[in-house]
Amino acid sequence: MAARIRAEGPLTFDQWVEACLYDPQEGFYSSGGSAGRRGDFLTSPEVGPLFGTVLANWIDKVWTNLGSPKNFVVLETGAGPGTLARSILQAKPKSLINGRYIAIERSENQRKLHPVEVESLSSFPEESITGVVIANELLDNLPFRLCLGDGEKWREILITEEFEEITGNKVELPASLTPLVGAKIPIQTKASDWVQDALDIVDQGAVLVFDYCSTTSQMASEPQSQWLRTYRGHEKGTSPTANPGNQDITVNVALDQLPGGFLANSQAEFLTSHGIKELVKEGRRIWEKQAHLGGLEAVKARSRITEAKALLDPNGLGGFTTLEWLISH
Repeated sequence: MAARIRAEGPLTFDQWVEACLYDPQEGFYSSGGSAGRRGDFLTSPEVGPLFGTVLANWIDKVWTNLGSPKNFVVLETGAGPGTLARSILQAKPKSLINGRYIAIERSENQRKLHPVEVESLSSFPEESITGVVIANELLDNLPFRLCLGDGEKWREILITEEFEEITGNKVELPASLTPLVGAKIPIQTKASDWVQDALDIVDQGAVLVFDYCSTTSQMASEPQSQWLRTYRGHEKGTSPTANPGNQDITVNVALDQLPGGFLANSQAEFLTSHGIKELVKEGRRIWEKQAHLGGLEAVKARSRITEAKALLDPNGLGGFTTLEWLISH
């Protein structure tokens, strides 16, 4: 990384994040970083299959509202090793009996782990779809620029070959964002562009995003450590400019920087409205009837109870934000 900066000059922060996370040789996700209990962080799909089962309910609801079309497509982006895909497919949504599941993942190593039932791609397909686009904790991982207030202007933060921050050119931002001395904000153009691309590819259907969200003005009023974090081995890491390629870099998603028209709820509210509590009740009934048999079905049913607690926890995953765009061209 230092050699690149010596050759090319200081990197903008989005260039830094891109290299740290996605460089083919040295990037975090190219060199073994991953989600899951044995990885570096735990996301909702890794809690267990219940999250995917609830999403299958939502997918079928969208499909039904569209008149149950054939060739319905579920397009999951940032699919990782296919954990969510497996859970959704195991739930056997009716929409996929004659439909397709496309899993988009830029890491070749992760794509190799996808279930055989899915179509694996590295980027959005060119053709438009009737169906849904799903992204779980993707936007927070997309590269972003970083700006610092100097009391008069917002200035771009650059990273030197010593992996230190310096300020560069001024950045024009809305006048309502006062560039207080020391205030920092992310500029999330790639997240905004991703949402627009997702909206453009769907002819009829929906786009669904799960992530931890905030607003630009809120982040400007908080210490950087409140909204820009690093992780390694389930522990919070160090500065985002330290240990390049050896830790995940993640940022709160600024809702005001995304295309509008979305319905926003907490993850707990969304999962509740799409049947998680009914699935838990069903699991409890199965467990009570079959516990004495000690079978796998009974154990899976019982696990729904503990999975739901994690997924609905308002101080954890349940406090994440769900954004839903409904599309009918």
